[in-house]
Amino acid sequence: MLSFAIAFIASLLVTLLIVHYDHLHEHLSSDTDLGGVQKFHAKPVPRIGGVGILCGLIVSSAELMISYPHVSAGIFLVTLCGMPAFLSGMAEDLTKRVTPLARLVCTMAAALATYWVVGAAVTRISVPWFDAALSIPLISCVITVFAVAALANAVNIIDGFNGLASMVAMMMFASLAYVAFQVSDPVVLSGSLIMMGAILGFFIWNFPAGLIFLGDGGAYFVGFMLGELAILLVMRNPGVSAWYPVLLFMYPIFETCFSIYRKKFIRGISPGVPDGVHLHMLVYKRLMRWAVGSHAAREITRRNSLTSPYLWLLCMVAVVPATLFWRHTLHLFIFVVVFIVSYVWLYMSIVRFKVPRWMVIHKSRRRS
Repeated sequence: MLSFAIAFIASLLVTLLIVHYDHLHEHLSSDTDLGGVQKFHAKPVPRIGGVGILCGLIVSSAELMISYPHVSAGIFLVTLCGMPAFLSGMAEDLTKRVTPLARLVCTMAAALATYWVVGAAVTRISVPWFDAALSIPLISCVITVFAVAALANAVNIIDGFNGLASMVAMMMFASLAYVAFQVSDPVVLSGSLIMMGAILGFFIWNFPAGLIFLGDGGAYFVGFMLGELAILLVMRNPGVSAWYPVLLFMYPIFETCFSIYRKKFIRGISPGVPDGVHLHMLVYKRLMRWAVGSHAAREITRRNSLTSPYLWLLCMVAVVPATLFWRHTLHLFIFVVVFIVSYVWLYMSIVRFKVPRWMVIHKSRRRS
């Protein structure tokens, strides 16, 4: 827990400095596009929260080297390999000129580096013919690179409201830490606890006030670390079902898959084109009716933050059973189906205005 505390304090202080001195770097780091289809904030906000998270991870890992150099070295190697994912996202946060394809390629390069340097590879999925194919190094490498890059991109997709992606990530790292403790995997355990602390240090400034955003650098790096630690956990511990990370990451995974299906086959547009009908956006527009129509920054921020708990609860439909049944493939598969049904039901209910009244939060706009 010392690693958790150190990562938390370091991230908290670095993020505080970024927020406090935002006037010095606002022209570079702030998200000034308030009218975009996926923008739900009222004023320019720094979008380099990933810097604080990375600093928390590095400081805590360095302290860990004193007592557990082997564990610290393992975490440092994964972190170093993840730099292409982080830096490409940071470049986008600062310049707004890095394409999604370029960021995806850089994240794939990071996953490939981890495959070669650390040996993190998807080696089984508990499907006999697929597992046989994964015994071929080239196939295992391709699947590993694709899986990590896809998860990192998925975390970036759900990063739409204050506290949404960061709390979801903390839930997932907590689950990874619990399972790693059960199977005595110190690298995954320590790495997960450190990431939890680092993200919490950011979360305090992000939710509910929205003083800083995770940004593409933070989102891609958090997704990268989730994917790599999960792969290491399953690869090195045969008792952990390969379907454990599938269920654990089901919310961002299915959000991405459903988005691609919706854009490509329903709307007939490119999956890379931003739109305003992701589930979290529909929750904001149709369930969270707090001060609808208000242009006051305080009301917009409040409505933004009240949206995230809806999605935290949905995410728990996957995270909780994944944590409870991490050994049992059949149970995990059943809950994957349960989550998909729950997600589609909620999405279709919102689209058709058939959501139960108790799920809608109202606040009348005050008259001046």
